[in-house]
Amino acid sequence: MVTTEELKKVRIPKAKELMRKENRLAPGHRLCAGCTAGTIARLATLVTEPDDVCIFHATGCLEVATTVYPFTSWRVPWFHNAFENVAATASGAEAAYKVMVRKGKLKKVPDIIAFAGDGGTYDIGLQSLSGALERGHDFVYICYTNGAYMNTGIQRSGGTPMYAATTTSPAGSVIPGKVQWRKDLVAIAAAHKIPYVATASPAAHRDMMTKVRRALDVDGPAFLLIDMPCPRGWRFPEELSVKIAQQAIDSCYFPIYEIYNGREYVLNPKSKAIANKPERKLPIEEYFKGQGRFRHLFRPEKRQDLIDNFQEAVDQEWEHLLKLVNM
Repeated sequence: MVTTEELKKVRIPKAKELMRKENRLAPGHRLCAGCTAGTIARLATLVTEPDDVCIFHATGCLEVATTVYPFTSWRVPWFHNAFENVAATASGAEAAYKVMVRKGKLKKVPDIIAFAGDGGTYDIGLQSLSGALERGHDFVYICYTNGAYMNTGIQRSGGTPMYAATTTSPAGSVIPGKVQWRKDLVAIAAAHKIPYVATASPAAHRDMMTKVRRALDVDGPAFLLIDMPCPRGWRFPEELSVKIAQQAIDSCYFPIYEIYNGREYVLNPKSKAIANKPERKLPIEEYFKGQGRFRHLFRPEKRQDLIDNFQEAVDQEWEHLLKLVNM
């Protein structure tokens, strides 16, 4: 059993050592220019060993673009399943591997990582995920959230930000995009009292990789929610992907933190800087300005009332998180 204190001490190798390792995701995939899904998948799997990891994948942007039949960009064992059941598939495989270990056919259970987008996690895969977490299967579930069903036409999901325009929540003269706040998926995962839950971002790559390694090292299920800016769906130039991800952290819309055993909350360095020096907190308006999905909040006339409403909601969530950290 890995204790919480031991888990906090987990570190990944230095950059030079990581650069010598072969990527688990090969170049030549068909992800959009500037898409951070490839960055997330490549960095997350770089902390694994090629002969000791299996990837399970729900239908979504990353799956569709990296496995266009009959080709694949994956250099490790990889399994595709339906949109809604990657957690069930991964947990079934984990149970099968345990049986093979018990029968002496394998020495150990390999690292198991399940990837899914927000559509396949917040919405149609939530039941499967909850069941796997409740049963206690030893695997890591990574939800890369780009805030919509991007690969099927940019439809709104439970992870879509309030007031964002999508094809099923278009911004008009009456309704300003999606009118609901996003679902708190991290709190839902933590409510299962699993060993490890965390948020991460491609703007803090070593933090993200460290969290993946910690998630793999725990005994039992782990869940990571990783911000995934999408140039196509969010409407921004592809070279700004990491900048947009950084703005999400700096505005506290997507703070990065960890939850141990569903109870202990730990803010990570980039979020700590904001907590200790609140004057550094980026106004949510600045996060909105660079994204076309929020363009309607600024023209033809600026909707300051909606921007203020969103800012108030972000502030309330941030203050609530600080209280949980200081409990």
